[in-house]
Order: sequence, then structure tokens, then C-alpha cells
Amino acid sequence: MTSTAKARTCQTPAARQKRVWDKTAPGYDRQIAFFEKIWFSGGREWLGERARGRVLEVAIGTGRNLPYYPADAALTGVELSPAMLAIARQRAAGLGREVSLREADAEHLPFDDALFDTVVCALSLCTIPSPVAAIGEMRRVLGPGGRLLLLDHIGSTWPPVYAAQWLVERITARAAGEHFTRRQLSLVKAAGFQIVESERLKAGTVERIHAVRPA
Repeated sequence: MTSTAKARTCQTPAARQKRVWDKTAPGYDRQIAFFEKIWFSGGREWLGERARGRVLEVAIGTGRNLPYYPADAALTGVELSPAMLAIARQRAAGLGREVSLREADAEHLPFDDALFDTVVCALSLCTIPSPVAAIGEMRRVLGPGGRLLLLDHIGSTWPPVYAAQWLVERITARAAGEHFTRRQLSLVKAAGFQIVESERLKAGTVERIHAVRPA
């Protein structure tokens, strides 16, 4: 094993994800635009329509949700990858949106309790090493009655599709930490959220969740 390979083996899950997304950042917008058109269409609009007040977007990536938030929302975004965050800053500037952007880990959010009215996470719980920890942190930083808005790809309700996802995941989980068979709804419920809306699309492979932290 080379020294580089040994170093990668010793990395924490978060450090590995940072390396993956830093490498992916330059071509990310081009790649995801295709999938948004055929797989996640309308998802970002759905999130933006439900966000209100002080909004935190966890794993904001390159900031592709920014055009859809209400004009009066106070926006904060965190992202593990500095390269992705740099693109998000450029997008915010181009839109003329004031956004507080910080490098941070979704599993250890650098904010006080009950600070936000809305927490958004789009297409990211599929790659965050511990979705349980991340959802717990999202709940912590939400005020009573605060909204949790999630969009992600998940394990299909159709057995043949799920089987194909499972096979693909054998490769993607090892190479890039990308999971295709996770299902977030039960984790959201277990964290103590009340479900307001939940829908599954595209043969059950895409899920939108609107949940509320009880007052």
C-alpha cells in the first residue's frame, strides 16, 4: 500500500467526504443539472416554497437552492467542502443574495440551540456518513415549531429497482460515500419530528419531507 493510500485509509468519514466533494465541485453543476431535469424536477422549488424566516441549509453544496428561497428569508448555509462553498459564494453574489456561508460538518453544526425557523437539506443525507447524527443536529438548531425540509433519493418501493440500487451502492458507497437504499422518514420520526407532508416519486426513489419540531 502506498503512503497516499495509507493516508486515505486513516481519514475520518468526514475527511473522505470533503476530499470527494472538493474533487467533484468543478463539474458538479453540469452533472446534477441532468438528474434534476429527469429525476428531481420541481424539488428545489418545493423546498423554497416552504422555507420561511431564519433558514439554515445544511450541505448547501454549490448553492443551487438559492434562487428559490423567499426574498425575505435570512439565509445561512454550511458545507463540508471548501471547493463547493466557493461556488456557492459566487452564485449568491451573482443573484445579489445576502447569505452567511460557513465551512462546517452536518454532524456537528456550529450553532446555538433553537436558532433557526427552517432547516433544509437537499440531496445530501444520502452521502452524510451518519444521517442520524445530522438529523439530530438539525433538530437541535431548530426552534419550537421550526420546519425541517428534506429532499433526497432513497431506496425504491419497487423490489426490482431496489435490487438495482443495492448493487450500484456496493460501488458508490465505497468510492464516494453515496448511498441509494437509505430511507430518511423513519429517522425523522425517531428524532421526534411531526410529519406534515411526505411524498415519494419516481418509483419511490425520490422523497420529499416536510416535518415540524414540536413546540
